[in-house]
Amino acid sequence: MKLRLTTAGESHGPAIVAVLDGMVAGLPISESSFARMLLRRKRGFGRSARQKIEPDVVEIVGGVRFGKTTGSPIGLVIKNQDFANWAAVMDAAKMPDGYEPVTKPRPGHADLSGAIKFGHRDVRDVLERASSRETVARVAAGAVCAEFLARLNVSIRSAVLSIGRAAVPAAVRKRLTATLAPGDTDWDEADVSDVGCPHGATADRMRAVIKAAAEAGDSLGGTFVVVAYGVPPGIGSYAEWDRRLTGHLAQAVMSIPAIKAVEFGGGFDLAKMSGSKAQDEIFHRPGKGWFRCTNRAGGIEGGISNGAPIVIRPAMKPIPTVPRPLRTADIVTHAKTTALRERADVCAVPAAAVVAEAMVAFALADSLLEKFGADSLDEISARVDSWREYAARF
Repeated sequence: MKLRLTTAGESHGPAIVAVLDGMVAGLPISESSFARMLLRRKRGFGRSARQKIEPDVVEIVGGVRFGKTTGSPIGLVIKNQDFANWAAVMDAAKMPDGYEPVTKPRPGHADLSGAIKFGHRDVRDVLERASSRETVARVAAGAVCAEFLARLNVSIRSAVLSIGRAAVPAAVRKRLTATLAPGDTDWDEADVSDVGCPHGATADRMRAVIKAAAEAGDSLGGTFVVVAYGVPPGIGSYAEWDRRLTGHLAQAVMSIPAIKAVEFGGGFDLAKMSGSKAQDEIFHRPGKGWFRCTNRAGGIEGGISNGAPIVIRPAMKPIPTVPRPLRTADIVTHAKTTALRERADVCAVPAAAVVAEAMVAFALADSLLEKFGADSLDEISARVDSWREYAARF
């Protein structure tokens, strides 16, 4: 691994921090570079009031000088405005008088397992860090990686396919997941949709099911697609299990809170096909080089990128914090009780799609740096261009 991403901070602490180490020197970066992705992360019909509180402005505290990366670790700080309301509870030095620890773990969260692991008798020590608020740091770092990839003509887009039982029509799903070129789908429409969906009628149904879940005191999950265009062939490896690109990308996406499954290309649908139908036949044409007319493999064969778009479909479970508390047991008394109620989203699938974009950007940037081993943007740009020429004439 050439890139390293470390995050720190709690959901209601003073700030969330990201340190991105290993990024090349010479990459143009400014605080405005983060605004678009962070704003999209905040979006969504069914999000909690927390999104209105937090401006999510990134302060660059290291690794960037005069608007360009220096090659040193990049330090990013996103202050939590809501900390003002939690300063006593989250004080780093002293417990406030009369403080009552949280002892009612929530089913579906890291609360109980985390308390057992670290020996905590106050579940807040777990839930503050396990919160999806941490992903704001990943999106900030992912924005840097996306800027880097864009300089290498690699772009990443996403769209929501389903929320609860509201799903895009089969034809739209096929168009989104079998994509071969950036112009195949209207990604921009997904970007501006408050449910991340490019299909208007389905977006209306998604809002309706989210509203119904909120009224019932419940929550919803869903599925989405992330596509990376322009990834050159030959990234990853078939030679060792831990260097397969599918494994690297899957780990990055599965690390996002509430993501419980991930498919590449045709995914589970391929298991229903015969072998002669499940593969992407190979063609070659002078002047065009190697190409395929289908993309069932999702751009990766044998753990290596094949030059087609990389297509990933994650599934997000419903958020486990619900207004109608679930049954649990107190970690101190072991008595039956109901789980802690914390402010939470009814649905965060559109935001999760943006977080997945960031994690895919990180994993691909890391894999490209591992392949080409450069220290500056000019150096890796030249190497990638040379590699693309080689692959085209192979």
